[in-house]
Amino acid sequence: MPGKSGNVSCRTPGGFLVTPSGLPYAEMEPGDLVEVAPDGAVLGGKRRPSSEWRLHAAVYAARPEAAAVVHTHSPMATALSCAREGIPPFHYMIALAGGNDVRCAPYATFGTEALAANCVSALDGRRAALLANHGVVAFGATLAAARALAEEVENLARQCLALRAAGLAPVLLTAAEMEEVAAGFADYIKPA
Repeated sequence: MPGKSGNVSCRTPGGFLVTPSGLPYAEMEPGDLVEVAPDGAVLGGKRRPSSEWRLHAAVYAARPEAAAVVHTHSPMATALSCAREGIPPFHYMIALAGGNDVRCAPYATFGTEALAANCVSALDGRRAALLANHGVVAFGATLAAARALAEEVENLARQCLALRAAGLAPVLLTAAEMEEVAAGFADYIKPA
């Protein structure tokens, strides 16, 4: 991600470690991470936690299987989010996000409880969602899994936008076809 956009966290016994606010990733070191309690209290670290700490806390509260959360402003997925559109089931890899689409959460101001609530709603039954006029959130059982899913959402958004740019309407997979994919993924990969 460019500069300071987006944020990353990992669950800890007392809350979660999150990237600090306003520090470019290229300058970040392990000691810059901030440990935050679910209520926002800083448990450790010398910096201010990401302004999106509420979003991370809400995902961890709602999704006990989440061990890590990646929030990006990746270009193509963010472009779709600025149209307030999710990603439809035009490609079978959508199933990696946990459902038949990647939803777009309604807009709310960054860093707010409203954004966190909208995100959790869009993640219902999913592991990734777009945030209107903002970016992407993905979670996983590991940090690597959450990052890989965020990258796949960006790839899917790029493909979807490429189809549209070419003047083509994507042919969507049916619910039955997506169910078959989900069943195949159950044997192929472990959900992240």
